[in-house]
Amino acid sequence: MLTSIALIILMGLSLAYIFNKLKLPRLVGMILTGIILGPYMLNVLDPTILSISSELRQIALVIILTRAGLALDIKDLKKVGRPAILMCFIPALFEILGFIILGPKLLDLSILDSAILGTVIAAVSPAIIVPRMINLIDEGYGTKKSIPQLILAGASVDDIFVIVLFTSLTSLATSESSFSPSVLLQIPISIILGILIGVITGLILIKLFKTIHTRDSNKLLIILSISFLFLTLENSLKGYIKVSGLLAVMSLGATIYKSYNDLSIRLSSKYSKLWAGAEIFLFVLVGATVNIKYALNLGLISVIIIILSLLFRVTGVYLSLVKTNLTNKEKLFTSFSYLPKATVQAAIGALPLSMGLASGETILTVAVVSILITAPLGALLIDNTYRKLLK
Repeated sequence: MLTSIALIILMGLSLAYIFNKLKLPRLVGMILTGIILGPYMLNVLDPTILSISSELRQIALVIILTRAGLALDIKDLKKVGRPAILMCFIPALFEILGFIILGPKLLDLSILDSAILGTVIAAVSPAIIVPRMINLIDEGYGTKKSIPQLILAGASVDDIFVIVLFTSLTSLATSESSFSPSVLLQIPISIILGILIGVITGLILIKLFKTIHTRDSNKLLIILSISFLFLTLENSLKGYIKVSGLLAVMSLGATIYKSYNDLSIRLSSKYSKLWAGAEIFLFVLVGATVNIKYALNLGLISVIIIILSLLFRVTGVYLSLVKTNLTNKEKLFTSFSYLPKATVQAAIGALPLSMGLASGETILTVAVVSILITAPLGALLIDNTYRKLLK
């Protein structure tokens, strides 16, 4: 296993560096590393590390969501108002609708499996969007109309909304019970309970940290451990009541940001360093799960359905921005910023396959293709148009 870990890190960093020099997202190089080292090409990775890849990807997702929560200012949503709220779920819903319409026709999936595929693909990538929007704020582009803040806040909640839908739909797909209105009711219950658990735990931890002084590294370990327990709680209560463990994770971070801002700034810096290692394993291991032959057979169809679904997503963005003071150029830039996919797709793309869903391999393949297409496309469009489209 040690050899596999060394290969993942060294080759992952090398290809990430090359792609970065080519002005392309580093994560594409990491995914290619996994494809090359994985069982469908060179097959040099230890089976043991592949057997726990799902857990490792989940750890990476917890890290990036906690980091997002520690930087999520609810005031930004209030400041921008209605458009920010709509951007949290309208574009994602439109994209999911696109997959529900196109999935049965192009991929021969059931409506439920098409909806699951839609929830996997619909989340935007904080790994690409967050640093770029922070850069816009620093340079002053679009800040008069709070456009970077709108995209940051909307994209952060967009991820959670999609993950909650994914969890609910996969639970329905793997359960023996038939669909009923009570299944839809589980979604808001899952959201509300997740937020409550995260907020309450966050307030308790803040009081604990202010009473018992310890190093920030220890605080990080405590928060990380509790985040893992949130996921354990979600699995333990699955047969009784739905709770979104991932939403609890992000709510905990947001609570610390709101009530103990100095600590959130310090912890955010430490989580960023932790993410530097976690992202390598996340993207390399998702690349290692891709069946090359299956991906090549599905290649053109997956590209077509991704591009068509993006048109649904862009429509959702424009509808969210109706009756705002944004110009057509600013709306176009906002649409570009909502294109890139990477982090969430890498973290949950392989879960349907590990759950035993018949459509699992199709969902994984489309998820990886969506990263390879939209991550470079979105990053390039943002980097090369913001000076022309924003003031």
